[in-house]
Amino acid sequence: MEIRILGAHDCEAQDIKPVTLLIDDTLAIDAGALTSSLTLAAQFELDAILLTHQHYDHIRDIPAIAMNALLHETTINVYSIQKVYDALSNYLLNDQIYPDFFNRPEGKPTINFTLMPPYESQQVAGYDLLTIPVNHSVAAVGYQITSPDGKTLFYTGDTGPDLADCWRQISPHLIIIELTAPNRYEQFCRDKGHLTPSLLANELECFRKLKGYLPPVVTVHMNPGQEKEIAAEVAALTDSSDYPIRLAQENMLIKL
Repeated sequence: MEIRILGAHDCEAQDIKPVTLLIDDTLAIDAGALTSSLTLAAQFELDAILLTHQHYDHIRDIPAIAMNALLHETTINVYSIQKVYDALSNYLLNDQIYPDFFNRPEGKPTINFTLMPPYESQQVAGYDLLTIPVNHSVAAVGYQITSPDGKTLFYTGDTGPDLADCWRQISPHLIIIELTAPNRYEQFCRDKGHLTPSLLANELECFRKLKGYLPPVVTVHMNPGQEKEIAAEVAALTDSSDYPIRLAQENMLIKL
């Protein structure tokens, strides 16, 4: 399994992009940096796009990639939960902001949307996918993705603390997890469903106690204006413990 971090942050500037992962060039997770990162040819190579929740930085490129697909006379396969479908259809793909690609063109809609029931495994584009609810300010899920050769990734999407129920469901070789703000924003992150370095450390310790091991951990969704502070706090964690944590950057390539 080859994972490319197209976007590693929670906002956008010239050299930073919202969170998007690309697996083996065929499976995308979240859509904050799809169209800005991929050529048209690469977009049409995607077999599936998984969305974790309805917040704009995670769904924003769905209208744009759908327009490209429409003009190319092809279909894109999008997978997520009901709340994401509702947000897209009500606010973006509503025939006012963008066309209703769920129903247009008539007879062959541009977007083929599939609901992902929590705690159920499904085969998607050759991968085994397990959808797990996480703790965020809106309904949100993470995905455990297992490749045909048995390599397994778990991506949380945006999440806050108290992930014990989630950890019990998974056994990944790699965790990609959000880490939004430094420790001084702990109460804000608890309230809004995000993580700081200290909250992340608590969750990783919980994982290790429950599962008996701790895989490598890569963080995404950092606030770029606070990234130096976040990095310093993560470095202090790794110096004082054996937590295997790395901060992601745009275009980082990870091989499992």
